[in-house]
Amino acid sequence: MQIIFFGTPSFAVASLKVLLQSGDDVIAVVTQPDKRRGRDRRISFPPVKSLGIEEGIRILQPVNLREQTFLDELRSMKPDIIVVVAYGKILPLQILSLPVYGCVNVHASLLPKYRGAAPIQWAIVRGEKKTGITTMLMDEGLDTGDILLQRKTDISDDDNSYTLSKKLSETGASLLAETIRDLKKGIIKPRPQAGEPSYAPPMKKEDGRINWGNTSVEIYNFVRGMYPWPSAYCYLNRERIKITKAKALKGSGMPGRIEKTGNEIIVGTSDGLISIIELQPEGKKVMAAGEFLRGRRVKEGSFFDE
Repeated sequence: MQIIFFGTPSFAVASLKVLLQSGDDVIAVVTQPDKRRGRDRRISFPPVKSLGIEEGIRILQPVNLREQTFLDELRSMKPDIIVVVAYGKILPLQILSLPVYGCVNVHASLLPKYRGAAPIQWAIVRGEKKTGITTMLMDEGLDTGDILLQRKTDISDDDNSYTLSKKLSETGASLLAETIRDLKKGIIKPRPQAGEPSYAPPMKKEDGRINWGNTSVEIYNFVRGMYPWPSAYCYLNRERIKITKAKALKGSGMPGRIEKTGNEIIVGTSDGLISIIELQPEGKKVMAAGEFLRGRRVKEGSFFDE
């Protein structure tokens, strides 16, 4: 089977590896353009491109998916199937209609829940205990296509977006392999999505601002869901602080008020307390709360975001 793979971040790498090991022919990788990152603004390759180069696969990085030269190039390859894993853009009809078996997407939720760009983050932020992977046949909508296969995954209390993404990446790769195999055998019957949809819009940097008026559990889930990007943050004495690890505690306090310091920083919320375990001052490394406190005068009774 001739496969063209669309994908960009680390999440998609496991799925590409599975396809490369399957015996099918991955004839091209389509990924987002390179970006400049870091203080020195060095060119950074998408992780999927790096793997594609290692494997000697043809790499395409279009800026515009509707550009005629790019569409003609895809058409000339005559793909049997296009696989899409966290590519980052919606495919136009000109691409969706190309392959014999259609375009198969690996999506990190149990559709129709959490359609959109950030299903892993929003599932944690909203306190879900289960999520999963859906493979589906793509249409022109936002994750609205018919379902092929689904597999559930537990969200543990210790999971954050990074750890859950790693789990779902491996689950997605396994389910993709099963999906491709069953499509070739003709034993999958696509089924329409059923139930009330929910949405997971893209994250923006400013979405990480902590609202200390929320409950302790909501803030705890928020910190987990926002890690590692865009990161939950707040301000202390006008300094921007990222909160990278926390836990919810019973008790009472004023929202945003520092109730206790020591090896951790205990902060009041609307219904309980949050213990800040690890944090990252702007321009500094991640550090334990105790290390942060040793370098600053932080008084009990002072407020975040005041």
